[in-house]
Amino acid sequence: MKIIKTKFEGLLIIKRPTYYDNRGFLRELFEQKKFKKKFIFDYFSLSKKNVIRGLHLQYRKPQVKIISVISGRIFDIVLDCRKNSKTFGKYYTMNISSKDNVSLYIPEGFAHGFCSLTDNTILHYRNSNYRNKNYEIGILWKDRDLNIKWPVKNPLISLRDKRNITFSKFLDSKNFKKM
Repeated sequence: MKIIKTKFEGLLIIKRPTYYDNRGFLRELFEQKKFKKKFIFDYFSLSKKNVIRGLHLQYRKPQVKIISVISGRIFDIVLDCRKNSKTFGKYYTMNISSKDNVSLYIPEGFAHGFCSLTDNTILHYRNSNYRNKNYEIGILWKDRDLNIKWPVKNPLISLRDKRNITFSKFLDSKNFKKM
């Protein structure tokens, strides 16, 4: 396993080997001994092509996440919402494919989202804390101030994500002040 730092403190790219033989391949997804944070909750999502999910954040009982693409390809994005961070308010993007065997380690305090670039894209999420609907918030994917360059013109968006708030409204909210 190789861990690559990004310019965002704590945001890491995890590269693992793939072992091939005449039957197919074997991949390791996770080794707890490599991380200080304990991971207790896993889930996965299936998305059609051109689906955008996010930008999601749990402002209380925050989560560290490790995102892995099991099938398909995504445009992944994280937005730094940590008040005292040098990269506060900036975002990081990368394309991740199931062929890469690459995961993204996302520290607490980041909003996360992605765009599915293929049909039947499956994402695996490993989390350091349980999901708590009472503490979730969403930042609008097409916030003009953030000016994210999404790779699709007419995405499929859930009603919930269409109702997300702008980053500036999030900063003015009591939820941000509680972080």
